[in-house]
Amino acid sequence: MKYLTALLMMMTSSLLHAATLPPQAEPVPGGVAVVPLEGATGAAPRAYFNAQRVMVIKDGQRWLAIVGIPVDIKPGDYVLRVESADKTTKQVNFSLHDKQYATQQLTIKDKHMVEPTAEDLKRIERESRVMKAAFEAWHDQADMPLQFDLPAQGPLSSPFGLRRIFNGEPRAPHSGIDIAAAAGSPIRAPAPGRVAAVGNYFFNGNTVLIDHGQGLVTMYCHMKKIAVKKGQTLARGDLIGYVGQTGRATGPHVHWSVSLNNARVDPGLFLSPDTLAKIEEKNNAQ
Repeated sequence: MKYLTALLMMMTSSLLHAATLPPQAEPVPGGVAVVPLEGATGAAPRAYFNAQRVMVIKDGQRWLAIVGIPVDIKPGDYVLRVESADKTTKQVNFSLHDKQYATQQLTIKDKHMVEPTAEDLKRIERESRVMKAAFEAWHDQADMPLQFDLPAQGPLSSPFGLRRIFNGEPRAPHSGIDIAAAAGSPIRAPAPGRVAAVGNYFFNGNTVLIDHGQGLVTMYCHMKKIAVKKGQTLARGDLIGYVGQTGRATGPHVHWSVSLNNARVDPGLFLSPDTLAKIEEKNNAQ
């Protein structure tokens, strides 16, 4: 798949030129910017972008800000606000490059999934508030899980960032990747975390959100059945549910989103080059 090949080449290049752990830096809309916080010493500084607190990790003797970039942002020069442990503040500049995403046309048989009724819209608004609270939550954590496993086994059927058109109507870009696993197959936590929310949502169907710390949250949609409860602590590989076709879905799959400082970013950036290579090899063999 072109998506996997391009992502694998980008990540391999990144590994050759940087010593950072995943996520690999791709400072584009829908990507991740890794910004060195030069001069920051001692305790971890705080960093903010678009009024959202940003993950900060230590890489050797330096601090790095790991910044999620919204998919609808324009390329250009941007600023992080950095607050040191002694409460002094400064600005750190970084740049974002352009990236074009493909367009996908989809036909949805259930028309009200494309044109919701007034009652549907009330429900959607209630559910959006729940998910927004989970995406905006913050808790400090030093040991961050920055490399994920795939949550389910299957081909990657729809990549991140697709400009989607449902029944001829433009909608928001695809905010995750779809894994076309068989109905009923297990979905597992790709890294340690805590269940931040569960529910049956209008568009997403049976859904689980996992908080991994420092504004890093993952979401799993369209499940046949949920196997966890809100507040539950998870280890890497723990069962969270089963693949289904609930909500707005054209076939069995799990939609996997990664949110970083409340920006939905490409989950592929959190997979190792070895994992991506194995996925591409498996897809090519089919």
